[in-house]
Amino acid sequence: MLRAGRIGKVSVVPRTVQQDRVAMFQYRSNSSKFSSALTILELIFHSVVRHVRSAHSNAFIAIGKNMLQVVVFVLAFYLMFSVLGLRRSAVRGDFLLYMMSGIFLFMCHTKAVGAVVKSEGPNHPMMQHAPMNTVISISAAAVGSLYIQVLTMFVLLFGYHVAIKPITIEDPAGAFAMLMLAWFSGCAVGLVLLALRPWFPTAVGLISTIYQRANMIASGKMFLANNLPGYMLPIFSWNPLFHTIDQARGYVFINYNPMNTNWHYTLWVGIVLTMIGLMGEFYTRRHASLSWSARR
Repeated sequence: MLRAGRIGKVSVVPRTVQQDRVAMFQYRSNSSKFSSALTILELIFHSVVRHVRSAHSNAFIAIGKNMLQVVVFVLAFYLMFSVLGLRRSAVRGDFLLYMMSGIFLFMCHTKAVGAVVKSEGPNHPMMQHAPMNTVISISAAAVGSLYIQVLTMFVLLFGYHVAIKPITIEDPAGAFAMLMLAWFSGCAVGLVLLALRPWFPTAVGLISTIYQRANMIASGKMFLANNLPGYMLPIFSWNPLFHTIDQARGYVFINYNPMNTNWHYTLWVGIVLTMIGLMGEFYTRRHASLSWSARR
C-alpha cells in the first residue's frame, strides 16, 4: 500500500502476513436480486431432491413406497365399507373415486405436516453451511412432499382410468385447488409445530402424531358432511382438512353439492397459522442454541 508524503515522496506502509492472507481469500460479488432469487431456487431444488431420496437412495422406490401406502389405504377402506355395508352412504358415482378423493387430500395434508415438522431447524448442522437457512429447508420439505403426493395421485388415477374403469371429474381445476389448499394448511400446521419443536421436542412429537392419527376420522374422508346430523357437525367443523375434502367432492362429483363446509375457512386458517409459525420460527432462530440438541 502506497501513501504520498507532504514533500512528494512515497512511503511504504508495512503490512502483516495475516492481512495479506485475509486479502488473498476475499472477494466481492455484486449479485442482483434476480440472481439471488435464482440461487435460492437452485438450493431449494437440490434440497427437494435430497428430501425425496431421503426415504430411499433410489427415487423411484421412494415414490413407489408412497404409492403402495395410498393403494393399501384405498383397498382397506374399500373392504371395510363393503363388509359393513356403508357404500350406500357414499355419494352417487364411482365409489373408488369417492374413496380416493378423500385419501389423496388426507395424505397430502398429513404428509405436509410431518415433512415440515421434521425439516432442519435453526440448530441443525446443515445451517452451518451458508447460504443454507431454515427458509430453504422448510420450502424444500414442503415442495418435496407435494411433489410425491401429486405424482402418486396422477399415476394412480391414470392407472385406474386406463386399466379398470374410465373416470370423469366434474371440475378438475377446482378439485386440484382443494388439494393445494389441503397441502397449504398442512404446511401451516407443521410450521407452527416446527417453531415449537426446539423448545418442547417431546411434546411436539406427540402432538404431531396425535394430530395425524386423529385426522383418520376427523378429516371426514369416510363420510359426507351433508349426511351428518346437526349436533355432530361441530365435532368436525374445526378441522380445515374436513372442509377441503368435502369441498373437493363437490368439484369431483356432479351429484354432490357441499352445504355445510366452506373452503374460505381453510384458507384463512392456513394464512393465520402461517403468520404465527413464521413469527415463532423467527423468534426461535434468534434464540437457538446448539446445546438444545442434547435434549432430544
